[in-house]
Amino acid sequence: MHDLVIRGGTIVDGSGEAAFVGDVAIDGGVISAVGHVSSAGKEEIDASGKIVAPGFVDIHTHYDGQATWDQEIAPSSWHGVTTVVMGNCGVGFAPAKKDKHDWLIGLMEGVEDIPGTALAEGMSWNWETFPEYMDALEELPRTVDVATHVPHGAVRAYVLGDREKPGVVPTQQDVEEMSNIVEEGLRAGALGFSTSRTTLHRSIDGELVPGTTATKDELMGIGRAMGRVGYGVFEMASDLNREWDEFGWMGDLSRETGMPVTFAALQSIAKDISLDEQISQMRAQNDNGANIVAQIALRGNGIIMTWQGTVHPFIRKPSWIAMEDLSWDEKYAKLCNPAFKTQLIAEESLPAEQVDMAPIQFIVTNGWAMQYQMDDGFNYEPTTEESINSRANEAGVSQPEYAYDLMMSDNGKGLIYLPILNYVDGNLDFLHPLQHADDCVNSLSDGGAHCGTICDAASPTFMLEHWVKGRERGTISIENAIKRQCYDTARLYGLNDRGLLKAGYLADVNIIDMDRIKLQKPWLAFDLPAGGKRLLQKADGYDMTIKSGQVTFKDGVMQGPTPGGLIRGPQHVEMMEAAE
Repeated sequence: MHDLVIRGGTIVDGSGEAAFVGDVAIDGGVISAVGHVSSAGKEEIDASGKIVAPGFVDIHTHYDGQATWDQEIAPSSWHGVTTVVMGNCGVGFAPAKKDKHDWLIGLMEGVEDIPGTALAEGMSWNWETFPEYMDALEELPRTVDVATHVPHGAVRAYVLGDREKPGVVPTQQDVEEMSNIVEEGLRAGALGFSTSRTTLHRSIDGELVPGTTATKDELMGIGRAMGRVGYGVFEMASDLNREWDEFGWMGDLSRETGMPVTFAALQSIAKDISLDEQISQMRAQNDNGANIVAQIALRGNGIIMTWQGTVHPFIRKPSWIAMEDLSWDEKYAKLCNPAFKTQLIAEESLPAEQVDMAPIQFIVTNGWAMQYQMDDGFNYEPTTEESINSRANEAGVSQPEYAYDLMMSDNGKGLIYLPILNYVDGNLDFLHPLQHADDCVNSLSDGGAHCGTICDAASPTFMLEHWVKGRERGTISIENAIKRQCYDTARLYGLNDRGLLKAGYLADVNIIDMDRIKLQKPWLAFDLPAGGKRLLQKADGYDMTIKSGQVTFKDGVMQGPTPGGLIRGPQHVEMMEAAE
């Protein structure tokens, strides 16, 4: 008798092969049979008419702090995710000397918009070295498995101390010490190393993150640690400025070490290099023996703007800034005052605090053609006619007044969507061919990060609802979608024990009702430690999520079991005979 049998579902096994109707048997947290299962189960689930797929593997998250105190790992776990890889973009909390705790929190808060007060209250800091951080992660069971990178920012701060400043060039001894720390972290179980080289990433004090100005010698020296260990992924976010020759050194690093290098491939009017050219340059390096993989988002990287969020169109108005110390109730009372509304709309926004951030501020405060009203059932591929600009013109009011009134709806909780990246063309057509490219992986959810601005942790659900089911401009198959979010992401990071429904693999399973799959409207919660805020979004249609053979979520509600743990290093599976 099996521990659990899932009966009669439409199995999309993660391989990309055609779906079929069958059963899945689970024993000891592992899949023991797929197909026709004659033996009974101690527990049986009728999945007739439902999709049965592997648990999703999300390789770009920032739960580095949250994973030390939170067992649920929401919102990712609400969207069928059973494995997360964190420590991306060069930010994290180990290694960490005591005098750098606040500095690392400020770095994470600035780069990833995670409330510093929540991190300060939530983390115990019962570690200094990276292996000690891994041990701390291992102490807490969760609904998902967690894995991590060694982050450049923490490593640089640990080695350079007070010398860590933008533009500082480490000595050869510094680079060797950093390389040794990365090697130590990989041998303790990290899956790779990460860095950031974009001016968009700054600490809470406005300083560029440590990796931004790193030289090729520093990056190559650190990357060689992966070559010595024999595994690991080098992950990077970058502006890809032409003079930095990013693809040149990424290719050199991959060829020399034999390890994969992966970067955030995004469409942006601010980038020096178009997305087409990014993909072209990557492929030129790969044709010459490199292994570079582009991480692509499934939709526009969308800022969600609301009065209580991190940004909104009136954020730099003097009257708004003057309310900084007021409670929300006090702010809301003022916002309800017609005289205050007139005053706020009439004011000019103050200049951006950093000069090079002025273009982004302009889009936030004046980019009405790029901003859209978020209602129930919002389509994340909106048209020009749905923009704030068009709707204001139809209503016969100014764009600022329309935006003001929109955010005042629902007792001041109205939402505006601003796809600041990946929406230059006003549609997602450019992503369609990349959804069939083996050198691209679906990623960039940023789960756990950008708490007051973005909620892209819902990307796996968006993939099913929009790209598979509802998109009018061209869909992708359910088989391809599941493969890209399970098998492909797992294999990039050497997680060869998951991402497939096959005997011997981890029993990480989603049972999905595609007739009901649907994103709910996001909302702003204040449930992080110290009352920290974060945008959350749930979904309909996940009948069950199963982690290592245990039902962790049913209809989006956590069931209690926490079979998830810490992943240490690449994972392998011993094939087994299917047990009937």
